[in-house]
Amino acid sequence: MTTSIDGRVTALAPPPPVSVTPVLDGERPVGAWIAGPGGASFRPVIDVTRLAGAALAVAGAVTIATVTVVVATRRRPAIGAVTMGPGGWVSVKRSAVPPLRSAASRPWWARALRAHRLVAER
Repeated sequence: MTTSIDGRVTALAPPPPVSVTPVLDGERPVGAWIAGPGGASFRPVIDVTRLAGAALAVAGAVTIATVTVVVATRRRPAIGAVTMGPGGWVSVKRSAVPPLRSAASRPWWARALRAHRLVAER
């Protein structure tokens, strides 16, 4: 029973009976059937451990794909290894002359500064 604002006592009807039946997969709960006078509905249980594992697997796959793309598209150095020889001279062994870049492939900073390649006149 409850009391209203004007002081009258009113009786509430008892709630309709509802039955809850858990659904298990082995010993792991996967949801529950809730049956009442309005019908039955299934409410799944959210498995936080499985959800976290899936999120971790997706993050790992994205990381591996990103590293693969970065390594595959990385520019290789134009010349070989530069080492110091005896007496302090610089040695560039097993290297060819690097190819010249075209004007279209200039770095962004050179285009922004309107800089041009220094060419020695003969």
